[in-house]
Amino acid sequence: MSNDVHIPAEWHPHRAMWVGFPSAADLWQHNLAPAQAEAAALVRALAEGGETVRLLAGPGQAAEAAHRLCGGAAEIIEHAFGDIWIRDTGPIFARRGNQPVALRFWFNGWGGKYILEGDETVPDTIASRADSGRGVPVITHPFVLEGGAIDLDGEGTVLTTRQCVLNANRNEGWNQARASVRLQEALGVEKVLWIDEGLAGDHTDGHVDNIARFVAPGRVVCQRASGADDPNARVLERIATELRLMTDARGRPLEVHTIASPGRVLDEDGNPVPASHMNFLIADRCVVVPVYEEAFAPDAISALEGLFPDRRIVALPARALLTGGGAFHCMTQQEPA
Repeated sequence: MSNDVHIPAEWHPHRAMWVGFPSAADLWQHNLAPAQAEAAALVRALAEGGETVRLLAGPGQAAEAAHRLCGGAAEIIEHAFGDIWIRDTGPIFARRGNQPVALRFWFNGWGGKYILEGDETVPDTIASRADSGRGVPVITHPFVLEGGAIDLDGEGTVLTTRQCVLNANRNEGWNQARASVRLQEALGVEKVLWIDEGLAGDHTDGHVDNIARFVAPGRVVCQRASGADDPNARVLERIATELRLMTDARGRPLEVHTIASPGRVLDEDGNPVPASHMNFLIADRCVVVPVYEEAFAPDAISALEGLFPDRRIVALPARALLTGGGAFHCMTQQEPA
């Protein structure tokens, strides 16, 4: 384990929240304007909660749209990039002693599925403008890891999935023992907790930020099936069962809470999509949860209110963003104070 690197939990105070703005018309097509509107609603909610927002937007029309929709709610940084999922393409902020640093990992388009020009520049762009514009050092680790594949409690424990991190399309030849050592060294953690698999149809191959999240040390939330036709009923039940058998780095049995899933959410062709209330974003004063015009959102919101009594729960539509493959947690990265 690397004792001099520490990644604060997401609920710890932030210096800024970095957000990706839908910019590539060829990727988003007719969903570009709706996705931009949903991203702008997220930015405004964060700013209203006192968060400093730094919005990464493509040059030209995308930046113009960002200025028009977000106004003074964010510092808009014009930079050409592939797509908005900076949780995966960008750096993970940490501290090395008293020095803020940016951890950079290899990114291969979620196992070679989407290799987009400009995504490789995102870590350095963000790191160079972090710490209120002063920039922070970059520490590069030579293996593939996406930020959405891990969730940390800030006290030595990281949660992840075998389906993603042990997938041969990421790091060929990895087994669980080898991966655990590499994650412990890079992330400065003591214990890796492994869930088997994630949601059906998720092109990330089971990112944990779509299925299980720490909400406090020793406390985890995951989803339960909603409706008789929930396409993930089996896997959601298994996830909760796995978590209830786990202990964290300090030896505490995990306290597991469940919230309602969105149930069966369909795309334009009538196929189920990996909609998830777990892709919420923990800001300093609020928690922003994605909803999908489904009947189960009020139950999930009510449950999250009980889990975050010191923060306001803000439910915002994310149906257009989901057409691009993610939601609010995927398109953001917190910079700890």
